[in-house]
Amino acid sequence: MKQFLQKIYTVAAILSVLNLLLFHIPFYTYVLDNINADFNGFIIFSSLVVIMLTANFFAFYLFLYLFRIVGKAITATAFILNSVTLYFINTYDVIIDDSMMGNVFNTNYTEATSYASWAAIGYIICMGIIPAIYIFFTKVDYSTLKRFFANIGASLGIIIVIAFGNAPNWTWIDKHAPVIGSLLLPWSYTVNAVRFNIQDARNHRQEILLPDATIANDEKDVVVLLIGESSRRDHFSLYGYKKETNPLLSKVENLHWYNVNASATYTIAGVKAILEDRETDELYEILPNYLNRNGVDVLWRTTNWGEPPLHIEQYADLKQCDADSCKYDMILLDGIKQHIESCGNNKVFIVLHSSTSHGPSYNLKYPAEFEKFTPVCTSVELSKCSNEELINAYDNTILYTDYIINALIDTLKTLDGWRSTMIFISDHGESLGERNLYMHGVPINFAPKEQYEIPMIVWASDSTEYVKKGIEPSQHNVFHSILFRLGVDSPVYNEDMNIFSNYDGD
Repeated sequence: MKQFLQKIYTVAAILSVLNLLLFHIPFYTYVLDNINADFNGFIIFSSLVVIMLTANFFAFYLFLYLFRIVGKAITATAFILNSVTLYFINTYDVIIDDSMMGNVFNTNYTEATSYASWAAIGYIICMGIIPAIYIFFTKVDYSTLKRFFANIGASLGIIIVIAFGNAPNWTWIDKHAPVIGSLLLPWSYTVNAVRFNIQDARNHRQEILLPDATIANDEKDVVVLLIGESSRRDHFSLYGYKKETNPLLSKVENLHWYNVNASATYTIAGVKAILEDRETDELYEILPNYLNRNGVDVLWRTTNWGEPPLHIEQYADLKQCDADSCKYDMILLDGIKQHIESCGNNKVFIVLHSSTSHGPSYNLKYPAEFEKFTPVCTSVELSKCSNEELINAYDNTILYTDYIINALIDTLKTLDGWRSTMIFISDHGESLGERNLYMHGVPINFAPKEQYEIPMIVWASDSTEYVKKGIEPSQHNVFHSILFRLGVDSPVYNEDMNIFSNYDGD
């Protein structure tokens, strides 16, 4: 293909306009929905548009001039990434903040490919690849160094003048900055990718060890913590949901359930909250590491991802299994009884990290015999499914979760001489089209209740009298409750955070 010559400022200007027109309809919509229909609203809107145009011109001009062919590659990549990001914003109404970038960096191949669709391919070709072809097959006249500094200086000057000229509107901008910032492409994912990696580096520093613990008795105790994925409690019939999604658990004796609000709306932070002893931004020793270091037999099995750094000997990533038997989350229970009875330790802690209700392909998360509620959504573009289809597919995952929890309890019932405990708690909830939101990941301060109201279901082999009634625990209660049930004495144990009681039968 023959190249054609254009001035660098012309190329940068064309790319800036294309970037604004192709990728910022969600931005326009949000701003227009949240400003007054008056002159000041017009000033806010027009100022943001001009700043976006100028800032993008500045970035494209800078990269093309300083890095030449590498600058072209970076700019073309930005358009392709913008197209992918816009697809997710339009399809799932996601907010591109640092936590969402954490989800991106921690997504595995199977999960990533589950989002593939013809619409996604269309976005990439039309909005990413075609502009990239223009970028690569345009011969750029880079002009003089003097012109470079003049254009860069003028761009910065325009941005500064408009920014300070809008000082009276800074309050409005500050209020809406989290959402506005997430809709500015490519700034949202580049800035938040940096923010996530800075925070991730902090989190992966040496964890702060908790004070040593001691095992207080020789009784045989086993606790199995089943971490649910994207389970919202208002779709469990145990909590009053109109559809029978818990036909098995509704018949289980010694079962208790709590209302819990998740600490976050994404897996990494949700799992961390379940495993830590307090709400903190620091990286304290998490429960599996703490128990393993203090003499408890610890096993972690997962079909998911996003756990904090684990320092245990027995870890099984079942996502690596390609057999048909590994397709669904019942694989997590295989061999559990044999492990408990043969481990040679009277104190056993098992974590089963499931993925049963993770979207968007809810219909692929359960065996065919659990497709009780029909018709179901089979598209990864959830907005194209009817509300009934989407909810039916999700409810079938809850029905399958009911089966898994019940099967786990039945397994623990067969243990002879063991005091057994099962705790099921979700990492976060899930949006199913309410307010045009799908899945999860909205920052907790803005998140709808569907993304943080989660179930916590508890079973004890001795009696429900050992479970405190009338409390509303948090995810952090899990840490202290498990220490209590395993008979582990620790300086960090907090009785007020323990959901079990010292009932003596009187």
